[in-house]
Amino acid sequence: MNHTTKMFVSLALGLLSITGASAQRQLTINAKPGAPIQPTMYGIFFEDINFGADGGLYAEMVENRSFEFPQRLMGWNTFGNVSVSDVKPAFDRNPHYVVLENAGHDQKFTGLENRGFFGMGLKKGMNYDFSVFARLHDLQGKEAKIRVELVDDQDNPIDKKEITIANNQWAKKTVTLTSNKTVEKGLMRVFLESADGVDLDHVSLFPEDNWHGLRADLVKDLEDLHPGIFRFPGGCIVEGTDLATRYQWKNSVGPAENRPLNENRWNYTFPHRLYPNYYQTYGLGFYEFFLLSEKIGAEPLPVLSCGLACQFQNKDNDKNAHVAVDDLQSYIDDALDLIEFANGATTTKWGKLRAEMGHPQPFNLKQIGIGNEQWGPLYPERLKKFVEQIRAKYPNIKICGTSGPSASGKDFDYGWEQMRKIGVDLVDEHYYMSPDWFLKNAGRYDNYSRKGPKVFAGEYASHVKGVDDQPTVAKNNFEAALSEAAFMTGLERNADVVYQATYAPLFAHVEGWQWRPDLIWFDNLRSVRSVNWYVQMLYGTNKGTNVVSLTENGKPVEGKDGLYASAVWDKPMKRYIVKIANTGDQPQQVTFSFRGAKISGQAKVTTLHADDPRAVNTLDKPNNVVPQQSSVEINGNACTVTIPAKTFAVYRF
Repeated sequence: MNHTTKMFVSLALGLLSITGASAQRQLTINAKPGAPIQPTMYGIFFEDINFGADGGLYAEMVENRSFEFPQRLMGWNTFGNVSVSDVKPAFDRNPHYVVLENAGHDQKFTGLENRGFFGMGLKKGMNYDFSVFARLHDLQGKEAKIRVELVDDQDNPIDKKEITIANNQWAKKTVTLTSNKTVEKGLMRVFLESADGVDLDHVSLFPEDNWHGLRADLVKDLEDLHPGIFRFPGGCIVEGTDLATRYQWKNSVGPAENRPLNENRWNYTFPHRLYPNYYQTYGLGFYEFFLLSEKIGAEPLPVLSCGLACQFQNKDNDKNAHVAVDDLQSYIDDALDLIEFANGATTTKWGKLRAEMGHPQPFNLKQIGIGNEQWGPLYPERLKKFVEQIRAKYPNIKICGTSGPSASGKDFDYGWEQMRKIGVDLVDEHYYMSPDWFLKNAGRYDNYSRKGPKVFAGEYASHVKGVDDQPTVAKNNFEAALSEAAFMTGLERNADVVYQATYAPLFAHVEGWQWRPDLIWFDNLRSVRSVNWYVQMLYGTNKGTNVVSLTENGKPVEGKDGLYASAVWDKPMKRYIVKIANTGDQPQQVTFSFRGAKISGQAKVTTLHADDPRAVNTLDKPNNVVPQQSSVEINGNACTVTIPAKTFAVYRF
């Protein structure tokens, strides 16, 4: 360090002490590696809420592409002679299709238009792949033509292509259209241009840059988190409002055009955000979830129904909402067959389907969840049946049970008691709580039993309320993110009992959200990484391989004067990583002293800070709160730093 740098540091520390920095804190780091940290430690949870799948991660731009919504033409505007039929359909599980016939007047057109999900976002220079299954409507017909157009928000055609249909057998037709401008809310039109009519089904439009049918920018947002575990396809989605609308994974594999429609259980759940057009096409299905897990480097964790519909919406004595224990075999078979789909040889029934879909190699599934937020005696008596058969056939698969929807209380304690008796490997805990709760619970797992099941913090998020005109709905902001960062030091410190954790929910469309906060927000053209995303990313990219002891006067650093800290050893990188959150209103001077290791050179520092606790990242200001990089000098085996007020910092030694 040169003379000028030393003088600057001295002045800076002097100013900090004048402006209220607290007395210097002495934190001791015992360099001996302790409990291993699982590669799955920090991950993500996906649920099709907030238009997270159709209209979101799934890149399909056409709403109700197969005309299977209960109102068959919902999402479509029609003109001229348009009808819906199911006579000799193209697909047995999606039997409805649209018929375009001549309007009967020279100056009257027949056709239909689709505005997608809150409009179609079109990007300048992007190609869009249009496809449709088509046939001549009349057996005596000879040749028909349709014209496909991309249209801007001022009703001006951007590009158009013709398709010829000359057969009365269903066949897939494709064309590519290109946008010469960026349009936030475009649309697509299909015109009949012949006297002969046509039948059309599975009308589809994808941006050319999609990744296996998924939005490229949103996939990148997930990949950059470096998650260790990916839980899907949701929580309450798994249960369904009733058993008929539960998520059934076998409906979500095979050709996309023949995956049957399912009602989304969130379409009318929230009275303040009703979306009667919210359905699941299953275009984003279990095969795509497994592929995405590979892409982002995360272990897959599928969750399946245990035979109980949503207990919030159904009474425990309602036999129509719950499968009798003696009638569970088909549900248990679904779990066994899923493991075969993921890991089975290509000579097995479901392993063969996986190979036919394009992935002959196994997906290396290691965990499976049974049930979501169930409570009371209905759940363990059903779960026990699953565990017995899964253990018998696949003894190496870890089974995740649940302790219910609450973070404490009678049902929570009962749930844990039953999970121990049944012998599951992981227990899924959920907590959507205030920032104050997260700060007070940083030591939550300090005294958990180290015997029996491990903890999976499967859904959590800090909820700051009363910040806008909807005081019952929480928002993402820096206060929430900082409290999560502080709380997660306790997850890390207790990695011998906390196996993994996933923030929830993951995605939200800015025009279609129903629940918040959410990790990633998007519209049809852009996405934004929330402040909370950056906290998750900093943990995911700095998780290390082993816990090391970090103490102050022999005790964990978990809240005194607003300071929270944890430390890990990263064996491949040969470095120590310290995470520290100052949630207080004053800067704090801290000395890190290492015992049992020689530390030298500079420490790389990443800080996340905002002066305003309500600061947020938005689509228009995505970099309002983002990490900043710097470095500090190490003096011998110690390093003295000042942690600014309201700051989360990561030090790499």
